[in-house]
Amino acid sequence: MSEKKLDLGSWVNDIVQHLLDNYSDGFDSVGAVVNGFSEGIEWVLMLPPAWLLIAIFVGLGLWRIGYKFAIFTAVAFVLIVLTGFWEQTVVTLGLTFSATLISLLLGIPLGIWAARSERVATIIRPILDFMQTMPAFVYLIPAAMLFGLGRVPGIIATVIFAMPPAVRLTNLGIRQVNKEIIEAGQSFGCTPRQLLFKVQLPNAMPSIMAGVNQTIMMALSMVIIASMVGAGGLGNDVLASIQRLDIGLGFESGMAVVLLAIILDRITESFGTPQTANRSSLFSWVNSKLQRQ
Repeated sequence: MSEKKLDLGSWVNDIVQHLLDNYSDGFDSVGAVVNGFSEGIEWVLMLPPAWLLIAIFVGLGLWRIGYKFAIFTAVAFVLIVLTGFWEQTVVTLGLTFSATLISLLLGIPLGIWAARSERVATIIRPILDFMQTMPAFVYLIPAAMLFGLGRVPGIIATVIFAMPPAVRLTNLGIRQVNKEIIEAGQSFGCTPRQLLFKVQLPNAMPSIMAGVNQTIMMALSMVIIASMVGAGGLGNDVLASIQRLDIGLGFESGMAVVLLAIILDRITESFGTPQTANRSSLFSWVNSKLQRQ
């Protein structure tokens, strides 16, 4: 008796081929929009000299975290410049920002919708589970088939991979808003729109910012993998080091990815947590010195 199996793979191939045969113009249009959006962000990041972009990140680190992290940020970026990976790092940063912005533009409204409708939440929950647990490499195959090679399939695959935290944590944050606060807003005559924007979203902001942080981290990791379809950036150097078995190149490019990830993680994380009065910053240190005098 011959063994039979459910051939899901052929069904998926047929679906993708059907999309290619009937909607290729639509995918070309979407690809053009995504490519133009990504090129615009990359152009903005490439426009200032390296020292100015470094100064911006150092200033953010000083403002949000403290002078110690600002020093770390400066040293990290100078190290990236000295090892010759600055341009690739900026390209990676542009790809990450592009994918993150698209993920947030889609994910946060979807999270709000899920928080306001139990039916929507029930429908999207297994979809988000699928998006998060599917191996990241798998997304590159249909993305490359539908959009060709280059940055566009990399960004599309990254959006699919990185969007779930934004949806989940926006939904969770709004649902966890204190019911007494919501009732107080309703008692003052807030419309549903006012209740959302003036009560729920502000109180859910720590959870939403945690989702933004996780989206950025997942986007950065996926952008590196997307070098397999020609997305560019530091991923190309990581991939080249694997192909050549070049440990030195792999260490240098990997270190640039790690330093960039730490900087983005700490800065975005700081926006989700209130700044404490006893946080050690350069300004408090200078103030204490002046008081002693």
